[in-house]
Amino acid sequence: MDLATPDRQELGINGGKMEDGRKTTEQVQMLHSDRPMGEMRAAYGPPGFRGLFTSYYVALCAAFSALGGLLFGYDQGVVSVILVMPQFLDRFPRVAETASGAGFWKGLLTAMIELGAFIGALNQGWIADKISRKYSIVVAVIVFTIGSILQTASEGYAMLVVARLVGGIGIGMLSMVTPLYISEISPPEIRGALLVLEELSIVSGIVIAFWITYGTQYITSEWSWRLPFLLQLLPGLVLGFGILALPFSPRWLAQKNRNEDALQNLAKLRQLPTDDPRVMQEWYDIRAEVAFQKEVLAERHPKLQDGRMGSRIKLEIASWLDCFRRGCWRRTHVGVGLMFFQQFVGINALIYYSPTLFQYLGQNRSMQLILSGVLNIAQLVGVTTSLWTMDRIGRRPLLLWGSAAMFISHLIIAVLVGLFSHDWPRFRAQGWASVAFLFVYMVSFGASWGPVPWALPAEIFPSSLRAKGVALSTCSNWLNNFIIGLITPPLVQNTNFGAYVFFGVFCLLSLVWTWFFVPETNGRSLEQMDRVFKDFGGEAEEARRLRIEGGIVGGDRVTGEEERGVR
Repeated sequence: MDLATPDRQELGINGGKMEDGRKTTEQVQMLHSDRPMGEMRAAYGPPGFRGLFTSYYVALCAAFSALGGLLFGYDQGVVSVILVMPQFLDRFPRVAETASGAGFWKGLLTAMIELGAFIGALNQGWIADKISRKYSIVVAVIVFTIGSILQTASEGYAMLVVARLVGGIGIGMLSMVTPLYISEISPPEIRGALLVLEELSIVSGIVIAFWITYGTQYITSEWSWRLPFLLQLLPGLVLGFGILALPFSPRWLAQKNRNEDALQNLAKLRQLPTDDPRVMQEWYDIRAEVAFQKEVLAERHPKLQDGRMGSRIKLEIASWLDCFRRGCWRRTHVGVGLMFFQQFVGINALIYYSPTLFQYLGQNRSMQLILSGVLNIAQLVGVTTSLWTMDRIGRRPLLLWGSAAMFISHLIIAVLVGLFSHDWPRFRAQGWASVAFLFVYMVSFGASWGPVPWALPAEIFPSSLRAKGVALSTCSNWLNNFIIGLITPPLVQNTNFGAYVFFGVFCLLSLVWTWFFVPETNGRSLEQMDRVFKDFGGEAEEARRLRIEGGIVGGDRVTGEEERGVR
């Protein structure tokens, strides 16, 4: 039988039911192979960017949910310009360059949103499991809206710090659940391209916010900085109301034993009838994976299955600890490590403090802001290329080449700054060369370490731990972002070229770490990740998986026969 082109008779499908209830060994083992799904079954469409037009409905759903990334990026872009606005510094003199300890207070202000985001991402895991991915986005938007209103109305430094903490909680919740939702609704062929939309939205938000604040800086009143804070409410409210019209995650529905709802939502996302062989195959795979993970959880924690409140709390805590145990620890290591290196290669240091960096590179104030805006556009160009390359080249090659390009850029900039920064007016050519390699760095990051760390964690965890695993990975992003926000101002002020050496070393370390620890997930289904990470227990576990899926298929066969008997 040709598994690449199964038909209705081969799968035994009639009206959404399995007529003879028998799947061949080859069909069942499609789930348990580490080969790309496109090599083993009929695909929903072409891989990569072209597939977005074939699977247009799921692409639209992913693009809309990615508005959560826009809010995160918008905040980054707003802060980078507002921090140098005279109107803002008049209201908050503590962060002015001439104030005592300005570096610390500026770092605390920018880092506060990361601390809030860490708290938000950490809690969004259980919220997304409890009330669904879709409704948890609504909760996140409500929190974000409160934070935006408080930032707009801030009258003192303390109030602004608290407001950014609250807004950060909402952003952290969105940054965790958006890639989770996108990964769970996406077909394998275009999952990478769809997950790129998260990073594309982040960078788009940075660019939009930067140029809005570049324009509002000419408003003489405090609305020069209050208006940008206020405008971020608009995309947040659009996301909060619009997400209600999108389908639930079929994998979340399967976790809640709402199997028929999962089939209906899956068919809607694929824009195919419920009895389409590809939809049925994916539906059985999802249900088998959920059932398998539930069995494993029950065996691992047999004393916590009585349903009592105390047992449910203990089981929730135990599930978090399971992310660090056999069968998942490799994935947790990869997810947390990716987000660590995404921050320590220096990207947010450049975004937050790019005007200051350009000042040290000998540019005047107007040119500092213009170059900062163009720098963000360069990152956007890099991210856009990954719509094609993520599902064509793969995740791992992008990370390796990106690390190498960023390391070379940092190294060259460090040498130029070290040799010529004492007299930039005299060495203008060298100053512009440094600027050029900042652009090379930004395009390289946008094409590699920008999108991939958002994509991989949402793909690699098993269904029972996916929300918690993504939450831990996202928490790593925000915790390290918080650290970068605190250390960058004094690092830039006190070490000159040392900042570029510091981040360059981490670029090199990221290359070595990726080479040894990060596997390729391109084209694999979410249910295949056990094989990708070699987290399986040999023949006994394989036999259990086959038994579970056979039982699901057989149960549907019996149900179908009973329904026909009643008729």
